[in-house]
This record gives sequence, C-alpha cells and structure tokens, in this order.
Amino acid sequence: MQSSNTRLGIGLMTATTFVFAVQDGLSRHLATDYNVMMVVMIRYWFFAAFVITLARLRTGSVRQAARTNQPKVQILRGLLLAAEIMVMVAGFVALGLVESHAVFACYPLLIAALSGPVLGEGVGPRRWIAIGVGFVGVLIILEPGFAVFAPAAIIPLIAAVMFALYGLLTRYVAKLDTAATSFFWTGVAGAVASTAAGIWFWEPMTGPDWAIMAVLCVTGVSGHWLLIKTYEVAEAGSVQPFAYLQLVFATAIGLTFFGEVLEWNVALGAAIVVAAGVFTLIRSRAGG
Repeated sequence: MQSSNTRLGIGLMTATTFVFAVQDGLSRHLATDYNVMMVVMIRYWFFAAFVITLARLRTGSVRQAARTNQPKVQILRGLLLAAEIMVMVAGFVALGLVESHAVFACYPLLIAALSGPVLGEGVGPRRWIAIGVGFVGVLIILEPGFAVFAPAAIIPLIAAVMFALYGLLTRYVAKLDTAATSFFWTGVAGAVASTAAGIWFWEPMTGPDWAIMAVLCVTGVSGHWLLIKTYEVAEAGSVQPFAYLQLVFATAIGLTFFGEVLEWNVALGAAIVVAAGVFTLIRSRAGG
C-alpha cells in the first residue's frame, strides 16, 4: 500500500514549481530570438524520449504503455497540451512572465467551472461563488476598458482554457487508462504535433543558445519527474495548492532577469485568483 508523506510531497511540489518557472524563463529567453514553434518542438523531442524511456521502465514495453481503448481522446490531450505550451510561450514573449502567469493562474477555476458540462461533476454554490470571484481577479489583471489594456493579455487566458480542457480530459481517460499510458500519449502525441508545426520554422541557433536549449530540455524532464514523485508520495489534494508557487517563482524571475514590472492591478488580481483557486480546491475535497 502506498504511504502518504505530505511534508515530503509539499517539498517536492515546491521544487517542481521552481523548476517549471525556470523552464518558463528559459523558454521566454529563447523564444525572443527564435520561433516559438521551433523552441517547443525541440523541448518535446527530449520530453518524448523521457516518456518512452519511462514507459519501458514502468510497464516493460512501449506497446504496453501505449495500449488504450480511447486513442482519440488521448491524442486530443497531447495536441491540447502541445498547443497550450506554444500559446503560453508566445504569451511570455508578448507580455512577460509576470502578467502571463497571473492570468494563467485561473486554470483551476476553469477546471472547476467546466467539470460539470465536460465530466458531469457537480459544482456546489460555494465553488461557483469562488469561481466568480476568481474571474473578477482576472478582470482586474486585464483591465478591460482602460487605455492600458493590451489585447495580447488574452493569450495566457486562451492557454489557461486549453490547459483546463487538457486537465479535464486527463481525468476522463483516467477512468480506463493508467497514469503511465496517459503520460506516454501526452509526450508522443505532443512531439508529433509540435514537430509537424515547428519543423517549418527551423532556423540555426548559436552555440550558447544550444546550451540554453539543453538546460531547457533538462528542466522539462526534471520538472515532470519531480511531479510524478510528488503524486507518488502525497495525495494530490494536499499538495495541489502549492502549485501556485510557480506564479511566485516566475514573477521573481521576470522581475530579476527580464526587468519586468509588477503593476498593482496584476498583484491584486493574481492574489484574488490564487485565493479563489485555493478555496475551490479545498471545497472540491469537501464536496461542496
């Protein structure tokens, strides 16, 4: 029987969010000089290699890991995640890490809101109130109707919707498929899709940028490995709120290395979104 070590799980989730934040910073740096699709494509090549290696270790063979009765949904999941990453990296370039992550933090609220129509799950009145409050926070970040409103701010919101749908489909396929199978399809389908899109935008990279790309690929693999270990040692509900630390780490990287500015509306809106998201996670565990 698997034991639960919440303290270790929180530590691993904290490390996971830090690694993913570093990955986002590296992605932003590279995508400023190179095509976003090419950067994501190379990331996925390494990610797919990791997934295939893990599949062999966990299930004994790639064929066993790939076995599924719902291949169309699994492929759709992989396509959604690959597209979401491309959109989000484009958001990093257009808006920076701070504002992109502030808006993207609403994805747990989107999962809660869409869980009813997509999965038929019940959402209690308290969670609906939290969802509404959370989207008020998003509006504060976006400042619609003001002269400073940037249409590009919609980019991370689109990414959040896509990631929420990916999360819901992951729940859906989990009814029949193992986590190893879903992870395999996520990497392989995403690698095929990103290659089909990114290969047309190939451009030569400098030696130093290849080194940064190598670090980016390592952070991607390390982050997913840490996430797997997190859910192996602790219950998802007890560690999921700490996933919001990625917003904190990404903001610190944006301010420190890219000279971004934390506007008052972004800070206030992000705080509201995170608070609403944490409340929604707590209520989902309580069933209300």
